[in-house]
Amino acid sequence: MSSVVGTRPALTWAVHLSVLFLVALWTLPTLGILVSSFRDKDQLAVSGWWTALVPAERNIVARAAPPEDAVAENGNWIIAGNVFEGSGKATAFGISSREPAAYAVGDTVELRDGGHLTLDAAGDYTISYVKKPDGNRGQRIFVTSVEPPKFTTANYRTVLFSEGLGKSFINTMTVTIPATVIPILIAAYAAYALAWMQFPGRALLLATIVGLLVVPLQMSLIPLLRLYNDIGIGKSFIGIWLAHTAFGLPLAIYLLRNYMAGLPREIIESARVDGASDFEIFRKIILPLSFPALASFAIFQFLWVWNDLLVATVFLGNNEEQLVLTGRLRELLGSRGGNWEILTASAFVAIVVPILVFFAMQRYLVRGLLAGSVKGG
Repeated sequence: MSSVVGTRPALTWAVHLSVLFLVALWTLPTLGILVSSFRDKDQLAVSGWWTALVPAERNIVARAAPPEDAVAENGNWIIAGNVFEGSGKATAFGISSREPAAYAVGDTVELRDGGHLTLDAAGDYTISYVKKPDGNRGQRIFVTSVEPPKFTTANYRTVLFSEGLGKSFINTMTVTIPATVIPILIAAYAAYALAWMQFPGRALLLATIVGLLVVPLQMSLIPLLRLYNDIGIGKSFIGIWLAHTAFGLPLAIYLLRNYMAGLPREIIESARVDGASDFEIFRKIILPLSFPALASFAIFQFLWVWNDLLVATVFLGNNEEQLVLTGRLRELLGSRGGNWEILTASAFVAIVVPILVFFAMQRYLVRGLLAGSVKGG
């Protein structure tokens, strides 16, 4: 007995550490995306989010004022200016891309055209010529600088106020809500029939549904789209509703059937003895007890459809009137997807609604679990 009791604290610590690890595994990347979404795009491109609170070092290429701006001072021709558009601190500089940090700040460097360049830590440069310089382009200056942390809301302004985002948000809601409700309605009836009704071929039908779980949806996209085009519902909301319903039904039926099959048989048999029909049993007994499973699948289906891009691209296309939110955010990123500041801000814009739905459904999920655990008199 003492050995069993002695193992409980160790098991408790192992469970707590495992939970802490899983929470950190999800929280840290999310925190990184949140911090990155408020960072300046130049600093975001050269350093990780964990360095957001410390000065960032980066290399910039500036061009001095053109020779025509030279001013005569004390017998020399002087060109002066600053290499920073905002604030910064120069730590080194150079005049060639091969050696961008060849000189320390404060050094005087002789240029190829006979001028002498001096750069201080504040980024102020001075180019001195004995004779008036000619040409129409200024000297390139390579600067290694240390800049203070910069945070901005410009990334969110770019995403939230981009043209067509509101329409895309409405389109996403138009796709997601029916594509979540329709498969739940169909799957609930089918799961009850497979769990509690006797009919020929029930086992074969259940095996077919389980087999459909392993079929990649990518295999059916083009054939299904050709079928939709033939019957006249291609590139329409009806088509994408039916597509999401078809792709979500196998998992929904499988989960709900397993849950309903585990409900107490005595309740079902008592209702049948009292003369209740299958529809009355389903509506008054099965549905209230199955609410936790229904809520769970609703969360999964909503998140999947909301974040979907592939199915929406195939069955709706890139039409401006039907473009969904994920498609709009993809266009903001550009063809190469290199705008990290847009990507991080878009990620949080896209997950706001799913997070609200999750927490709202989680409350009803807990309520359904409690209600299903109470036995009637």
